Amino acid sequence: MSLENGTRSRALGGDRPNGRRRIGVVGTGVIGSGWVVRALARGLDVLAWDPGPGAEDRLRVAVDQAWPSATKLGLFPGADQKRLTWVHEVEELAGRVDWIQESAPENEDVKRTLLAALAAHSGPEVVIASSSSGLLPTRLQENCEHPERILIGHPFNPVYLLPLVEVVAGERTSPEAVEVAVAHYDDLVMYPLVVRTEIEGYLSDRLQEALWREILHLINDGVATTRELDDAVSYGPGLRWAGMGTNLTFHLAGGEQGMRHMLHQFGPALKLPWTRLEAPELTDELVEAMATGCEDQAEGRSIAELERLRDDYVIGVMRSLRPLNLGAGRLIAEREARIHKVDLGMAKGASWSHEDEVATPLCLYETIVEPDWVDYNDHMSEWAFLTAFGWASDKLFRYIGIDEDYRSAGHSFFTVETHLNYVKEASLGQPLRFTTQVLGFDAKRLHFFHQMFSGDDLLCTTEQMLLHVDTESGAVVPILPGPAAALAAISKAHANLPIPSQVGRVMTIPR
Repeated sequence: MSLENGTRSRALGGDRPNGRRRIGVVGTGVIGSGWVVRALARGLDVLAWDPGPGAEDRLRVAVDQAWPSATKLGLFPGADQKRLTWVHEVEELAGRVDWIQESAPENEDVKRTLLAALAAHSGPEVVIASSSSGLLPTRLQENCEHPERILIGHPFNPVYLLPLVEVVAGERTSPEAVEVAVAHYDDLVMYPLVVRTEIEGYLSDRLQEALWREILHLINDGVATTRELDDAVSYGPGLRWAGMGTNLTFHLAGGEQGMRHMLHQFGPALKLPWTRLEAPELTDELVEAMATGCEDQAEGRSIAELERLRDDYVIGVMRSLRPLNLGAGRLIAEREARIHKVDLGMAKGASWSHEDEVATPLCLYETIVEPDWVDYNDHMSEWAFLTAFGWASDKLFRYIGIDEDYRSAGHSFFTVETHLNYVKEASLGQPLRFTTQVLGFDAKRLHFFHQMFSGDDLLCTTEQMLLHVDTESGAVVPILPGPAAALAAISKAHANLPIPSQVGRVMTIPR
């Protein structure tokens, strides 16, 4: 049996009001709770179940701890922790959801029993994905009703940040189920990598396992400490891997002749005994050396503190790749665009309409002071104020109809003059909100004023003049009719607002 033609639509919420899906998460440990946060951040409803004592309380604590990081990555409209519902029977969960993500312990017998129960109590159109990190889907689907909808969806920790998910089909998995899975994970703004050959450990874990085994040998032989081995990755190849991976990195190592020259030049080293891929015996001494080394690296920091540190630097790395459209950075940009599109489709006032009353001033953007925006004093750096105002401007542009499609058609606004006035400092994690006042516009120019607040405190203002340009020729051209009509309505609504005292201010020292 293959899945029905409407399965993809139903799995993505096609039969529900507002297209909102209901996701089932079975098993709520580190991976399961990560799936919960990822789905909630997408604005979806989540049902969760776990047989462990106190599991519900632990899940809600885990969601609370991860929510600030999910917020920094970007929440979709409707994202709310209150959309998490705990159920007490796995059969109830199976019958109420559009998608099931199983994240039970990595034990084949446990998973086989659980998947069979889920399959017996869910509709045949509901795809059931296991978060297994290495088990074969063919074995997991053996005793399941409608095994064609059983597959692997292997994520990476933390699931709510890292985009990779390996999709692995079993012998009886239908192509339609794989298609639904790819669409589902894409909707969560992940990178679904279809593993074309069913193999234990899939792709990424096999690569990680090779490095891990070598680490264990080096520790076991007393060659290096855990800190030294982590430094050997994080200060060197790890930085390259984030954007290019291993193969393209080595392709560059070959110079103009690329990988061929690299392999001819360094290939003989593959015959040298540099690595020992067979894992050493995990003796008590080796386990203690690994554990002690990692505790020393932690320098007294708790697991929760280290998780927050990890989340902050992972977000920073992904954002650094965004302007280059590389790796996870491409998905950061995609996430922002999708959030704005959902905003436009769901949130009243997110885009200008002839029927809506224009706010005076506009209030389009809220955020917090990000970790990469602060200096060594934990205060927001000068350049970061302009960055934050840039996002407020982006919200204005989207409000009037200037989005990816508008820019790809060859039109945009370019800033030609900016005046910043700093009033108060902003600190790490401090909430920020922005107001926007349109001071004036004509056929080719736009003049506006942003104010940045934290609570009722004014922190900073910016006055900006922009020109509308044809991005191919670089020439200044008239604003297109849609945004021009929006700006006319906003300008009219803002005409009676008082002119802020900072507008037109000149920097000078009286003589």
